[in-house]
Amino acid sequence: MRRIPVPWLPILWVSLLLADTAAAFCGFYVAKADTQLWNEASQVVLVRDGDRTVLTMVNDFKGDPTEFALVVPVPTFLEREQIHVGDMAVIDHLDAYTAPRLVEYFDEDPCRRVDYELGVPSANMMAAAPSGGARAKSLGVTIEASYTVGEYDILILSAKESAGLETWLLENGYKLPEGAGPVLGSYLKQGMRFFVAKVNLEEQAKSGFQNLRPLQIAFESKKFMLPIRLGTVNAKGAQELFVYTLTRTGRVETTNYRTVRLPTGMDLPVATKERFGEFYKAMFGEQARRENDEAVFLEYAWDMNWCDPCAADPLSPKELRKLGVFWVDDPTAGAPGPGPGIVAPSPRRRPGPGQARDVFVTRLHVRYDRDHFPEDLRFQETGDRTNFQGRYVLRHPWKGSTQCKQADTYRAGLPGRFEKEAQTLANLTGWAIDEIRGWTGGSKPAEVSEPQPWWKRLWPEG
Repeated sequence: MRRIPVPWLPILWVSLLLADTAAAFCGFYVAKADTQLWNEASQVVLVRDGDRTVLTMVNDFKGDPTEFALVVPVPTFLEREQIHVGDMAVIDHLDAYTAPRLVEYFDEDPCRRVDYELGVPSANMMAAAPSGGARAKSLGVTIEASYTVGEYDILILSAKESAGLETWLLENGYKLPEGAGPVLGSYLKQGMRFFVAKVNLEEQAKSGFQNLRPLQIAFESKKFMLPIRLGTVNAKGAQELFVYTLTRTGRVETTNYRTVRLPTGMDLPVATKERFGEFYKAMFGEQARRENDEAVFLEYAWDMNWCDPCAADPLSPKELRKLGVFWVDDPTAGAPGPGPGIVAPSPRRRPGPGQARDVFVTRLHVRYDRDHFPEDLRFQETGDRTNFQGRYVLRHPWKGSTQCKQADTYRAGLPGRFEKEAQTLANLTGWAIDEIRGWTGGSKPAEVSEPQPWWKRLWPEG
């Protein structure tokens, strides 16, 4: 059994997400920086209210399903009804809704416009276990429960000490990375159990799903945290993790690491549109470097019942219920859905009578490794409901031939504006300014018309 490196969870599979260009309020939404930009990116959805938590673990595992294995520390015993198989399309929708986005605006005719505000805005697992509970007992391991949920065979384990647990896992086909023992031991000292999953090939064939679906668990615990250290034991490098939290009160932040807002609202060269993914990855990497690779970044915080500009429509109450938002009623329960796929982006969505209330979404992005993130992530829910989004702006210059004093002033100011946009891009990403000038055409002077006699502007034509 091959054990893949995981944060707390492996992240199994990547589905394709296509987004159409759509108009946005006072501009046009043109691109988003979703998790598909990274070849390997873990996604976790945490629904939290009081001590109640619903955790959805999205996996990016690729390969023979007989080689899939998941070992997750959990704070409490889990009964069969606390474990569920989720719907990947809903996570894709949540990813699209919260993704940092690129919007574009078009300058008005400088001779007509009035000043305006630019805006901010496997074989059966149980049969494979050698000598069952007797061997486990001799190693100090207790198999507290075994379930089959969807295409997964699941065990809930507890143990007296890490060496016995490590031996049991190895004997049962879980190839643990070197150095996993001390990490397992640290969780045992906290009184945590282990949620262990393998694929049941017969059940997978019955399900009709080619890809492994997300696993969900519901439990109560005073700990609002996400164990990530098991995934750093044998990782080849830093790992990308996206955490989406859904709460009643407001924004979620980490308590043991700095939560930093990603730079937002900047004007960038128009040519950035063709390389937005490249820009966003470089920008995120540069910001992480400036924080000594020790920060968690806020990418989105918003009330779930509206958006502006919308990279995707807000999730419906029915979709939120699938993620475990238990305080939201589903008025469409039992009604047929709109069909598979992602809801098309909309220009601007304000609260409506059918929208979910009291659901606030926070999207956090962290790049972590063992040296810079030696502790698990711990969270707190704040009362802050201030909206925030990673949003980057393209402003297309006016290309008309109108002649007026304002047009002359406007055209004369374009070179300085283009240079400022190039400098902003260089500062955000660490890219060389000369290279940016090369592909943006920033070194080319704007055409400036000759001053016109005053009387040519005295009377409009006709």
